Amino acid sequence: MPSAADCAALDKTLAALPTGAVVLVDGLVACAVPEVIGPHSKRLRLGVLVHLPLPDETGLDPVVADTLARKEQQSLSAASLVVTTSAAAARLVRARYDLPEVRVAPPGVDRAPLTRAEPEGRRLVCVAAMTPRKGQDVLVEALGQLEDLSWHLRIAGPPVDARFAAIVQDRIERSGLADRIQLMGTVTGGRLDACYETADLLVLPSHAETFGMVVTEALARGVPVVAGDVGGVPEAVGAEPAGGVLVPPGDPAALARALRRWLTDAEHREELRRAAATRRRQLVTWTEAAKPLERALRDLATVAR
Repeated sequence: MPSAADCAALDKTLAALPTGAVVLVDGLVACAVPEVIGPHSKRLRLGVLVHLPLPDETGLDPVVADTLARKEQQSLSAASLVVTTSAAAARLVRARYDLPEVRVAPPGVDRAPLTRAEPEGRRLVCVAAMTPRKGQDVLVEALGQLEDLSWHLRIAGPPVDARFAAIVQDRIERSGLADRIQLMGTVTGGRLDACYETADLLVLPSHAETFGMVVTEALARGVPVVAGDVGGVPEAVGAEPAGGVLVPPGDPAALARALRRWLTDAEHREELRRAAATRRRQLVTWTEAAKPLERALRDLATVAR
């Protein structure tokens, strides 16, 4: 939702670039302002990197979502290159906007040492911004069905949506789980590393994810995952043996069943830990992950104007 000043600043930045320059614009910027992007696309070699299709944000008013979809279609249709961070997102964007081609450049992950797992698997962590799309409210509701089991959850993520963060806090207090669920707020650097290093299971109950980088961040440490079966998450978790369990989004009962099995079935935990260790060896570094995007930009540089 850019202001007039934001649009003017972007217009000025693009106008200062020489004709024929290769330009990659983040989709969170480009897709909201086709009136700025469109005119410059006629003289620049313009690429757009789509992290999350704008109308797919959870909780949007339908009118707002329709407006964003229309703007996104105009911006992506004007671009000479569209890149997404997962094959699932590429299929969605290509079909929704009738684009001839969408390139894929999945994120990489930093190498990390294996986490020392607690045998019982009781240390749960959710790393995600506090927004409706990430589904922390669903997670709290699911854990309310597991009061008979021993577990502790840390939720690490900035309160991007203050209203939603307050709803999650209220649900925690009303459920009587305040002594078992810790809201950590914004966590970065060494504190974020510590969240993963002292976790047995990552839980990501998202309603929508283009990829789900926290999934690979956990798997890079051998930490298994329980996550919503949405978008690019299955790609991040990996194929058989998958490094985690996928559940229907927005279904607290299904999430509770998956977590109960994790907490009560030692053989299941060990199976997932072995699969996570296998997936860990398959993950690519950021240097390797940059190559598909580099190729796409080199191809863009040769596009005839």
